Amino acid sequence: MRFLTYLPLSVLIACSTPDPHFKGQVATRVTIEGSTFDVRLRGNLAEALRINPEYAPRLGPLRQRAAKAMESVSGCRVSGVLGDQALMTGILNCTGSSTPTLGYPQE
Repeated sequence: MRFLTYLPLSVLIACSTPDPHFKGQVATRVTIEGSTFDVRLRGNLAEALRINPEYAPRLGPLRQRAAKAMESVSGCRVSGVLGDQALMTGILNCTGSSTPTLGYPQE
């Protein structure tokens, strides 16, 4: 009986879990145009996990908001975003002296 109680809770916990590639990276919470994201950085990639509820979100506008969130956290331009309405991964384009400000493993 306990199993039936804990199963729905474990599913809800997984909703705000980052991709394994970003495990251990510190999240920065950013709100862009009403969408709230937890943004994590690692190398030249950024992950935006949308954490607020929205009714029937369309991927096009969310993709643009996620890119803005990734740019605000990393300080780099985002050259592409892939994913779905909940979890998006962006490619950071840090040309010149600009490099991502967060998300590198501690040594």
